[in-house]
Amino acid sequence: MHLAGLVTQVATPVVDLRIWGVRSVTGALGRMAYGGVGLRRLPGLRFGKLMGTGSARTFTPRDADPRHWALLTVWPDIDAADAAGSSRFIRSWSEASHEELTVRLRPLSSRGRWAGREPFGIGAGRNAAHPGPVAVVTRARLRPTRALSFWRAVPPVVAELGGAPGLRLALGIGEAPVGLQGTFSIWDSATALTDFAYRSTAHRQAIRDTVPKHWYAEELFARFAVLELAGRYQGRTP
Repeated sequence: MHLAGLVTQVATPVVDLRIWGVRSVTGALGRMAYGGVGLRRLPGLRFGKLMGTGSARTFTPRDADPRHWALLTVWPDIDAADAAGSSRFIRSWSEASHEELTVRLRPLSSRGRWAGREPFGIGAGRNAAHPGPVAVVTRARLRPTRALSFWRAVPPVVAELGGAPGLRLALGIGEAPVGLQGTFSIWDSATALTDFAYRSTAHRQAIRDTVPKHWYAEELFARFAVLELAGRYQGRTP
């Protein structure tokens, strides 16, 4: 999918998040099996992860949505990102889907690592401001010995998130149903995001508990400016 008409002055890197609603779960599983090969053939790709999605209600396999799959890609510039949209690899997913949402993003801040890497640049755009909609990607590698403690903390946070003012979209993303998990969310503004993150009781408590309870072996939190939205997820455009 070619996304045109973007603001000309866009800092690199360029990040695309695609979500496909597939017609065939079996076909999607087959494409997932060879996803690594397809990603390696995309010219200019700096970082890419093909992932499952879910409701993010419990962060267990019960959340899994086998009808929706996601691809996160990081590119050096808009030209490389646009060219990838017409690649055989991405077209194979698009052609097998009944709906597709593509979100183009610019990193505003990022801390932590993903599989040992800093995918959005070291200190990318740190503390940069953005007046429009923002998105957040979180990703964590859960310590197996701390999983039960983590799962007990999830329901109150999810309950608050569901009613958060300014939330446009929230879903779980991850390379595996258990252990490697994350979230993707879109908000009306940075203010709406900050209000939820630091004023909701359960979320504040979860932030305080992260270090002393040793939930994660690795974690990442990244905030983005939403530059473009195209398509639908679950029948609507966020």
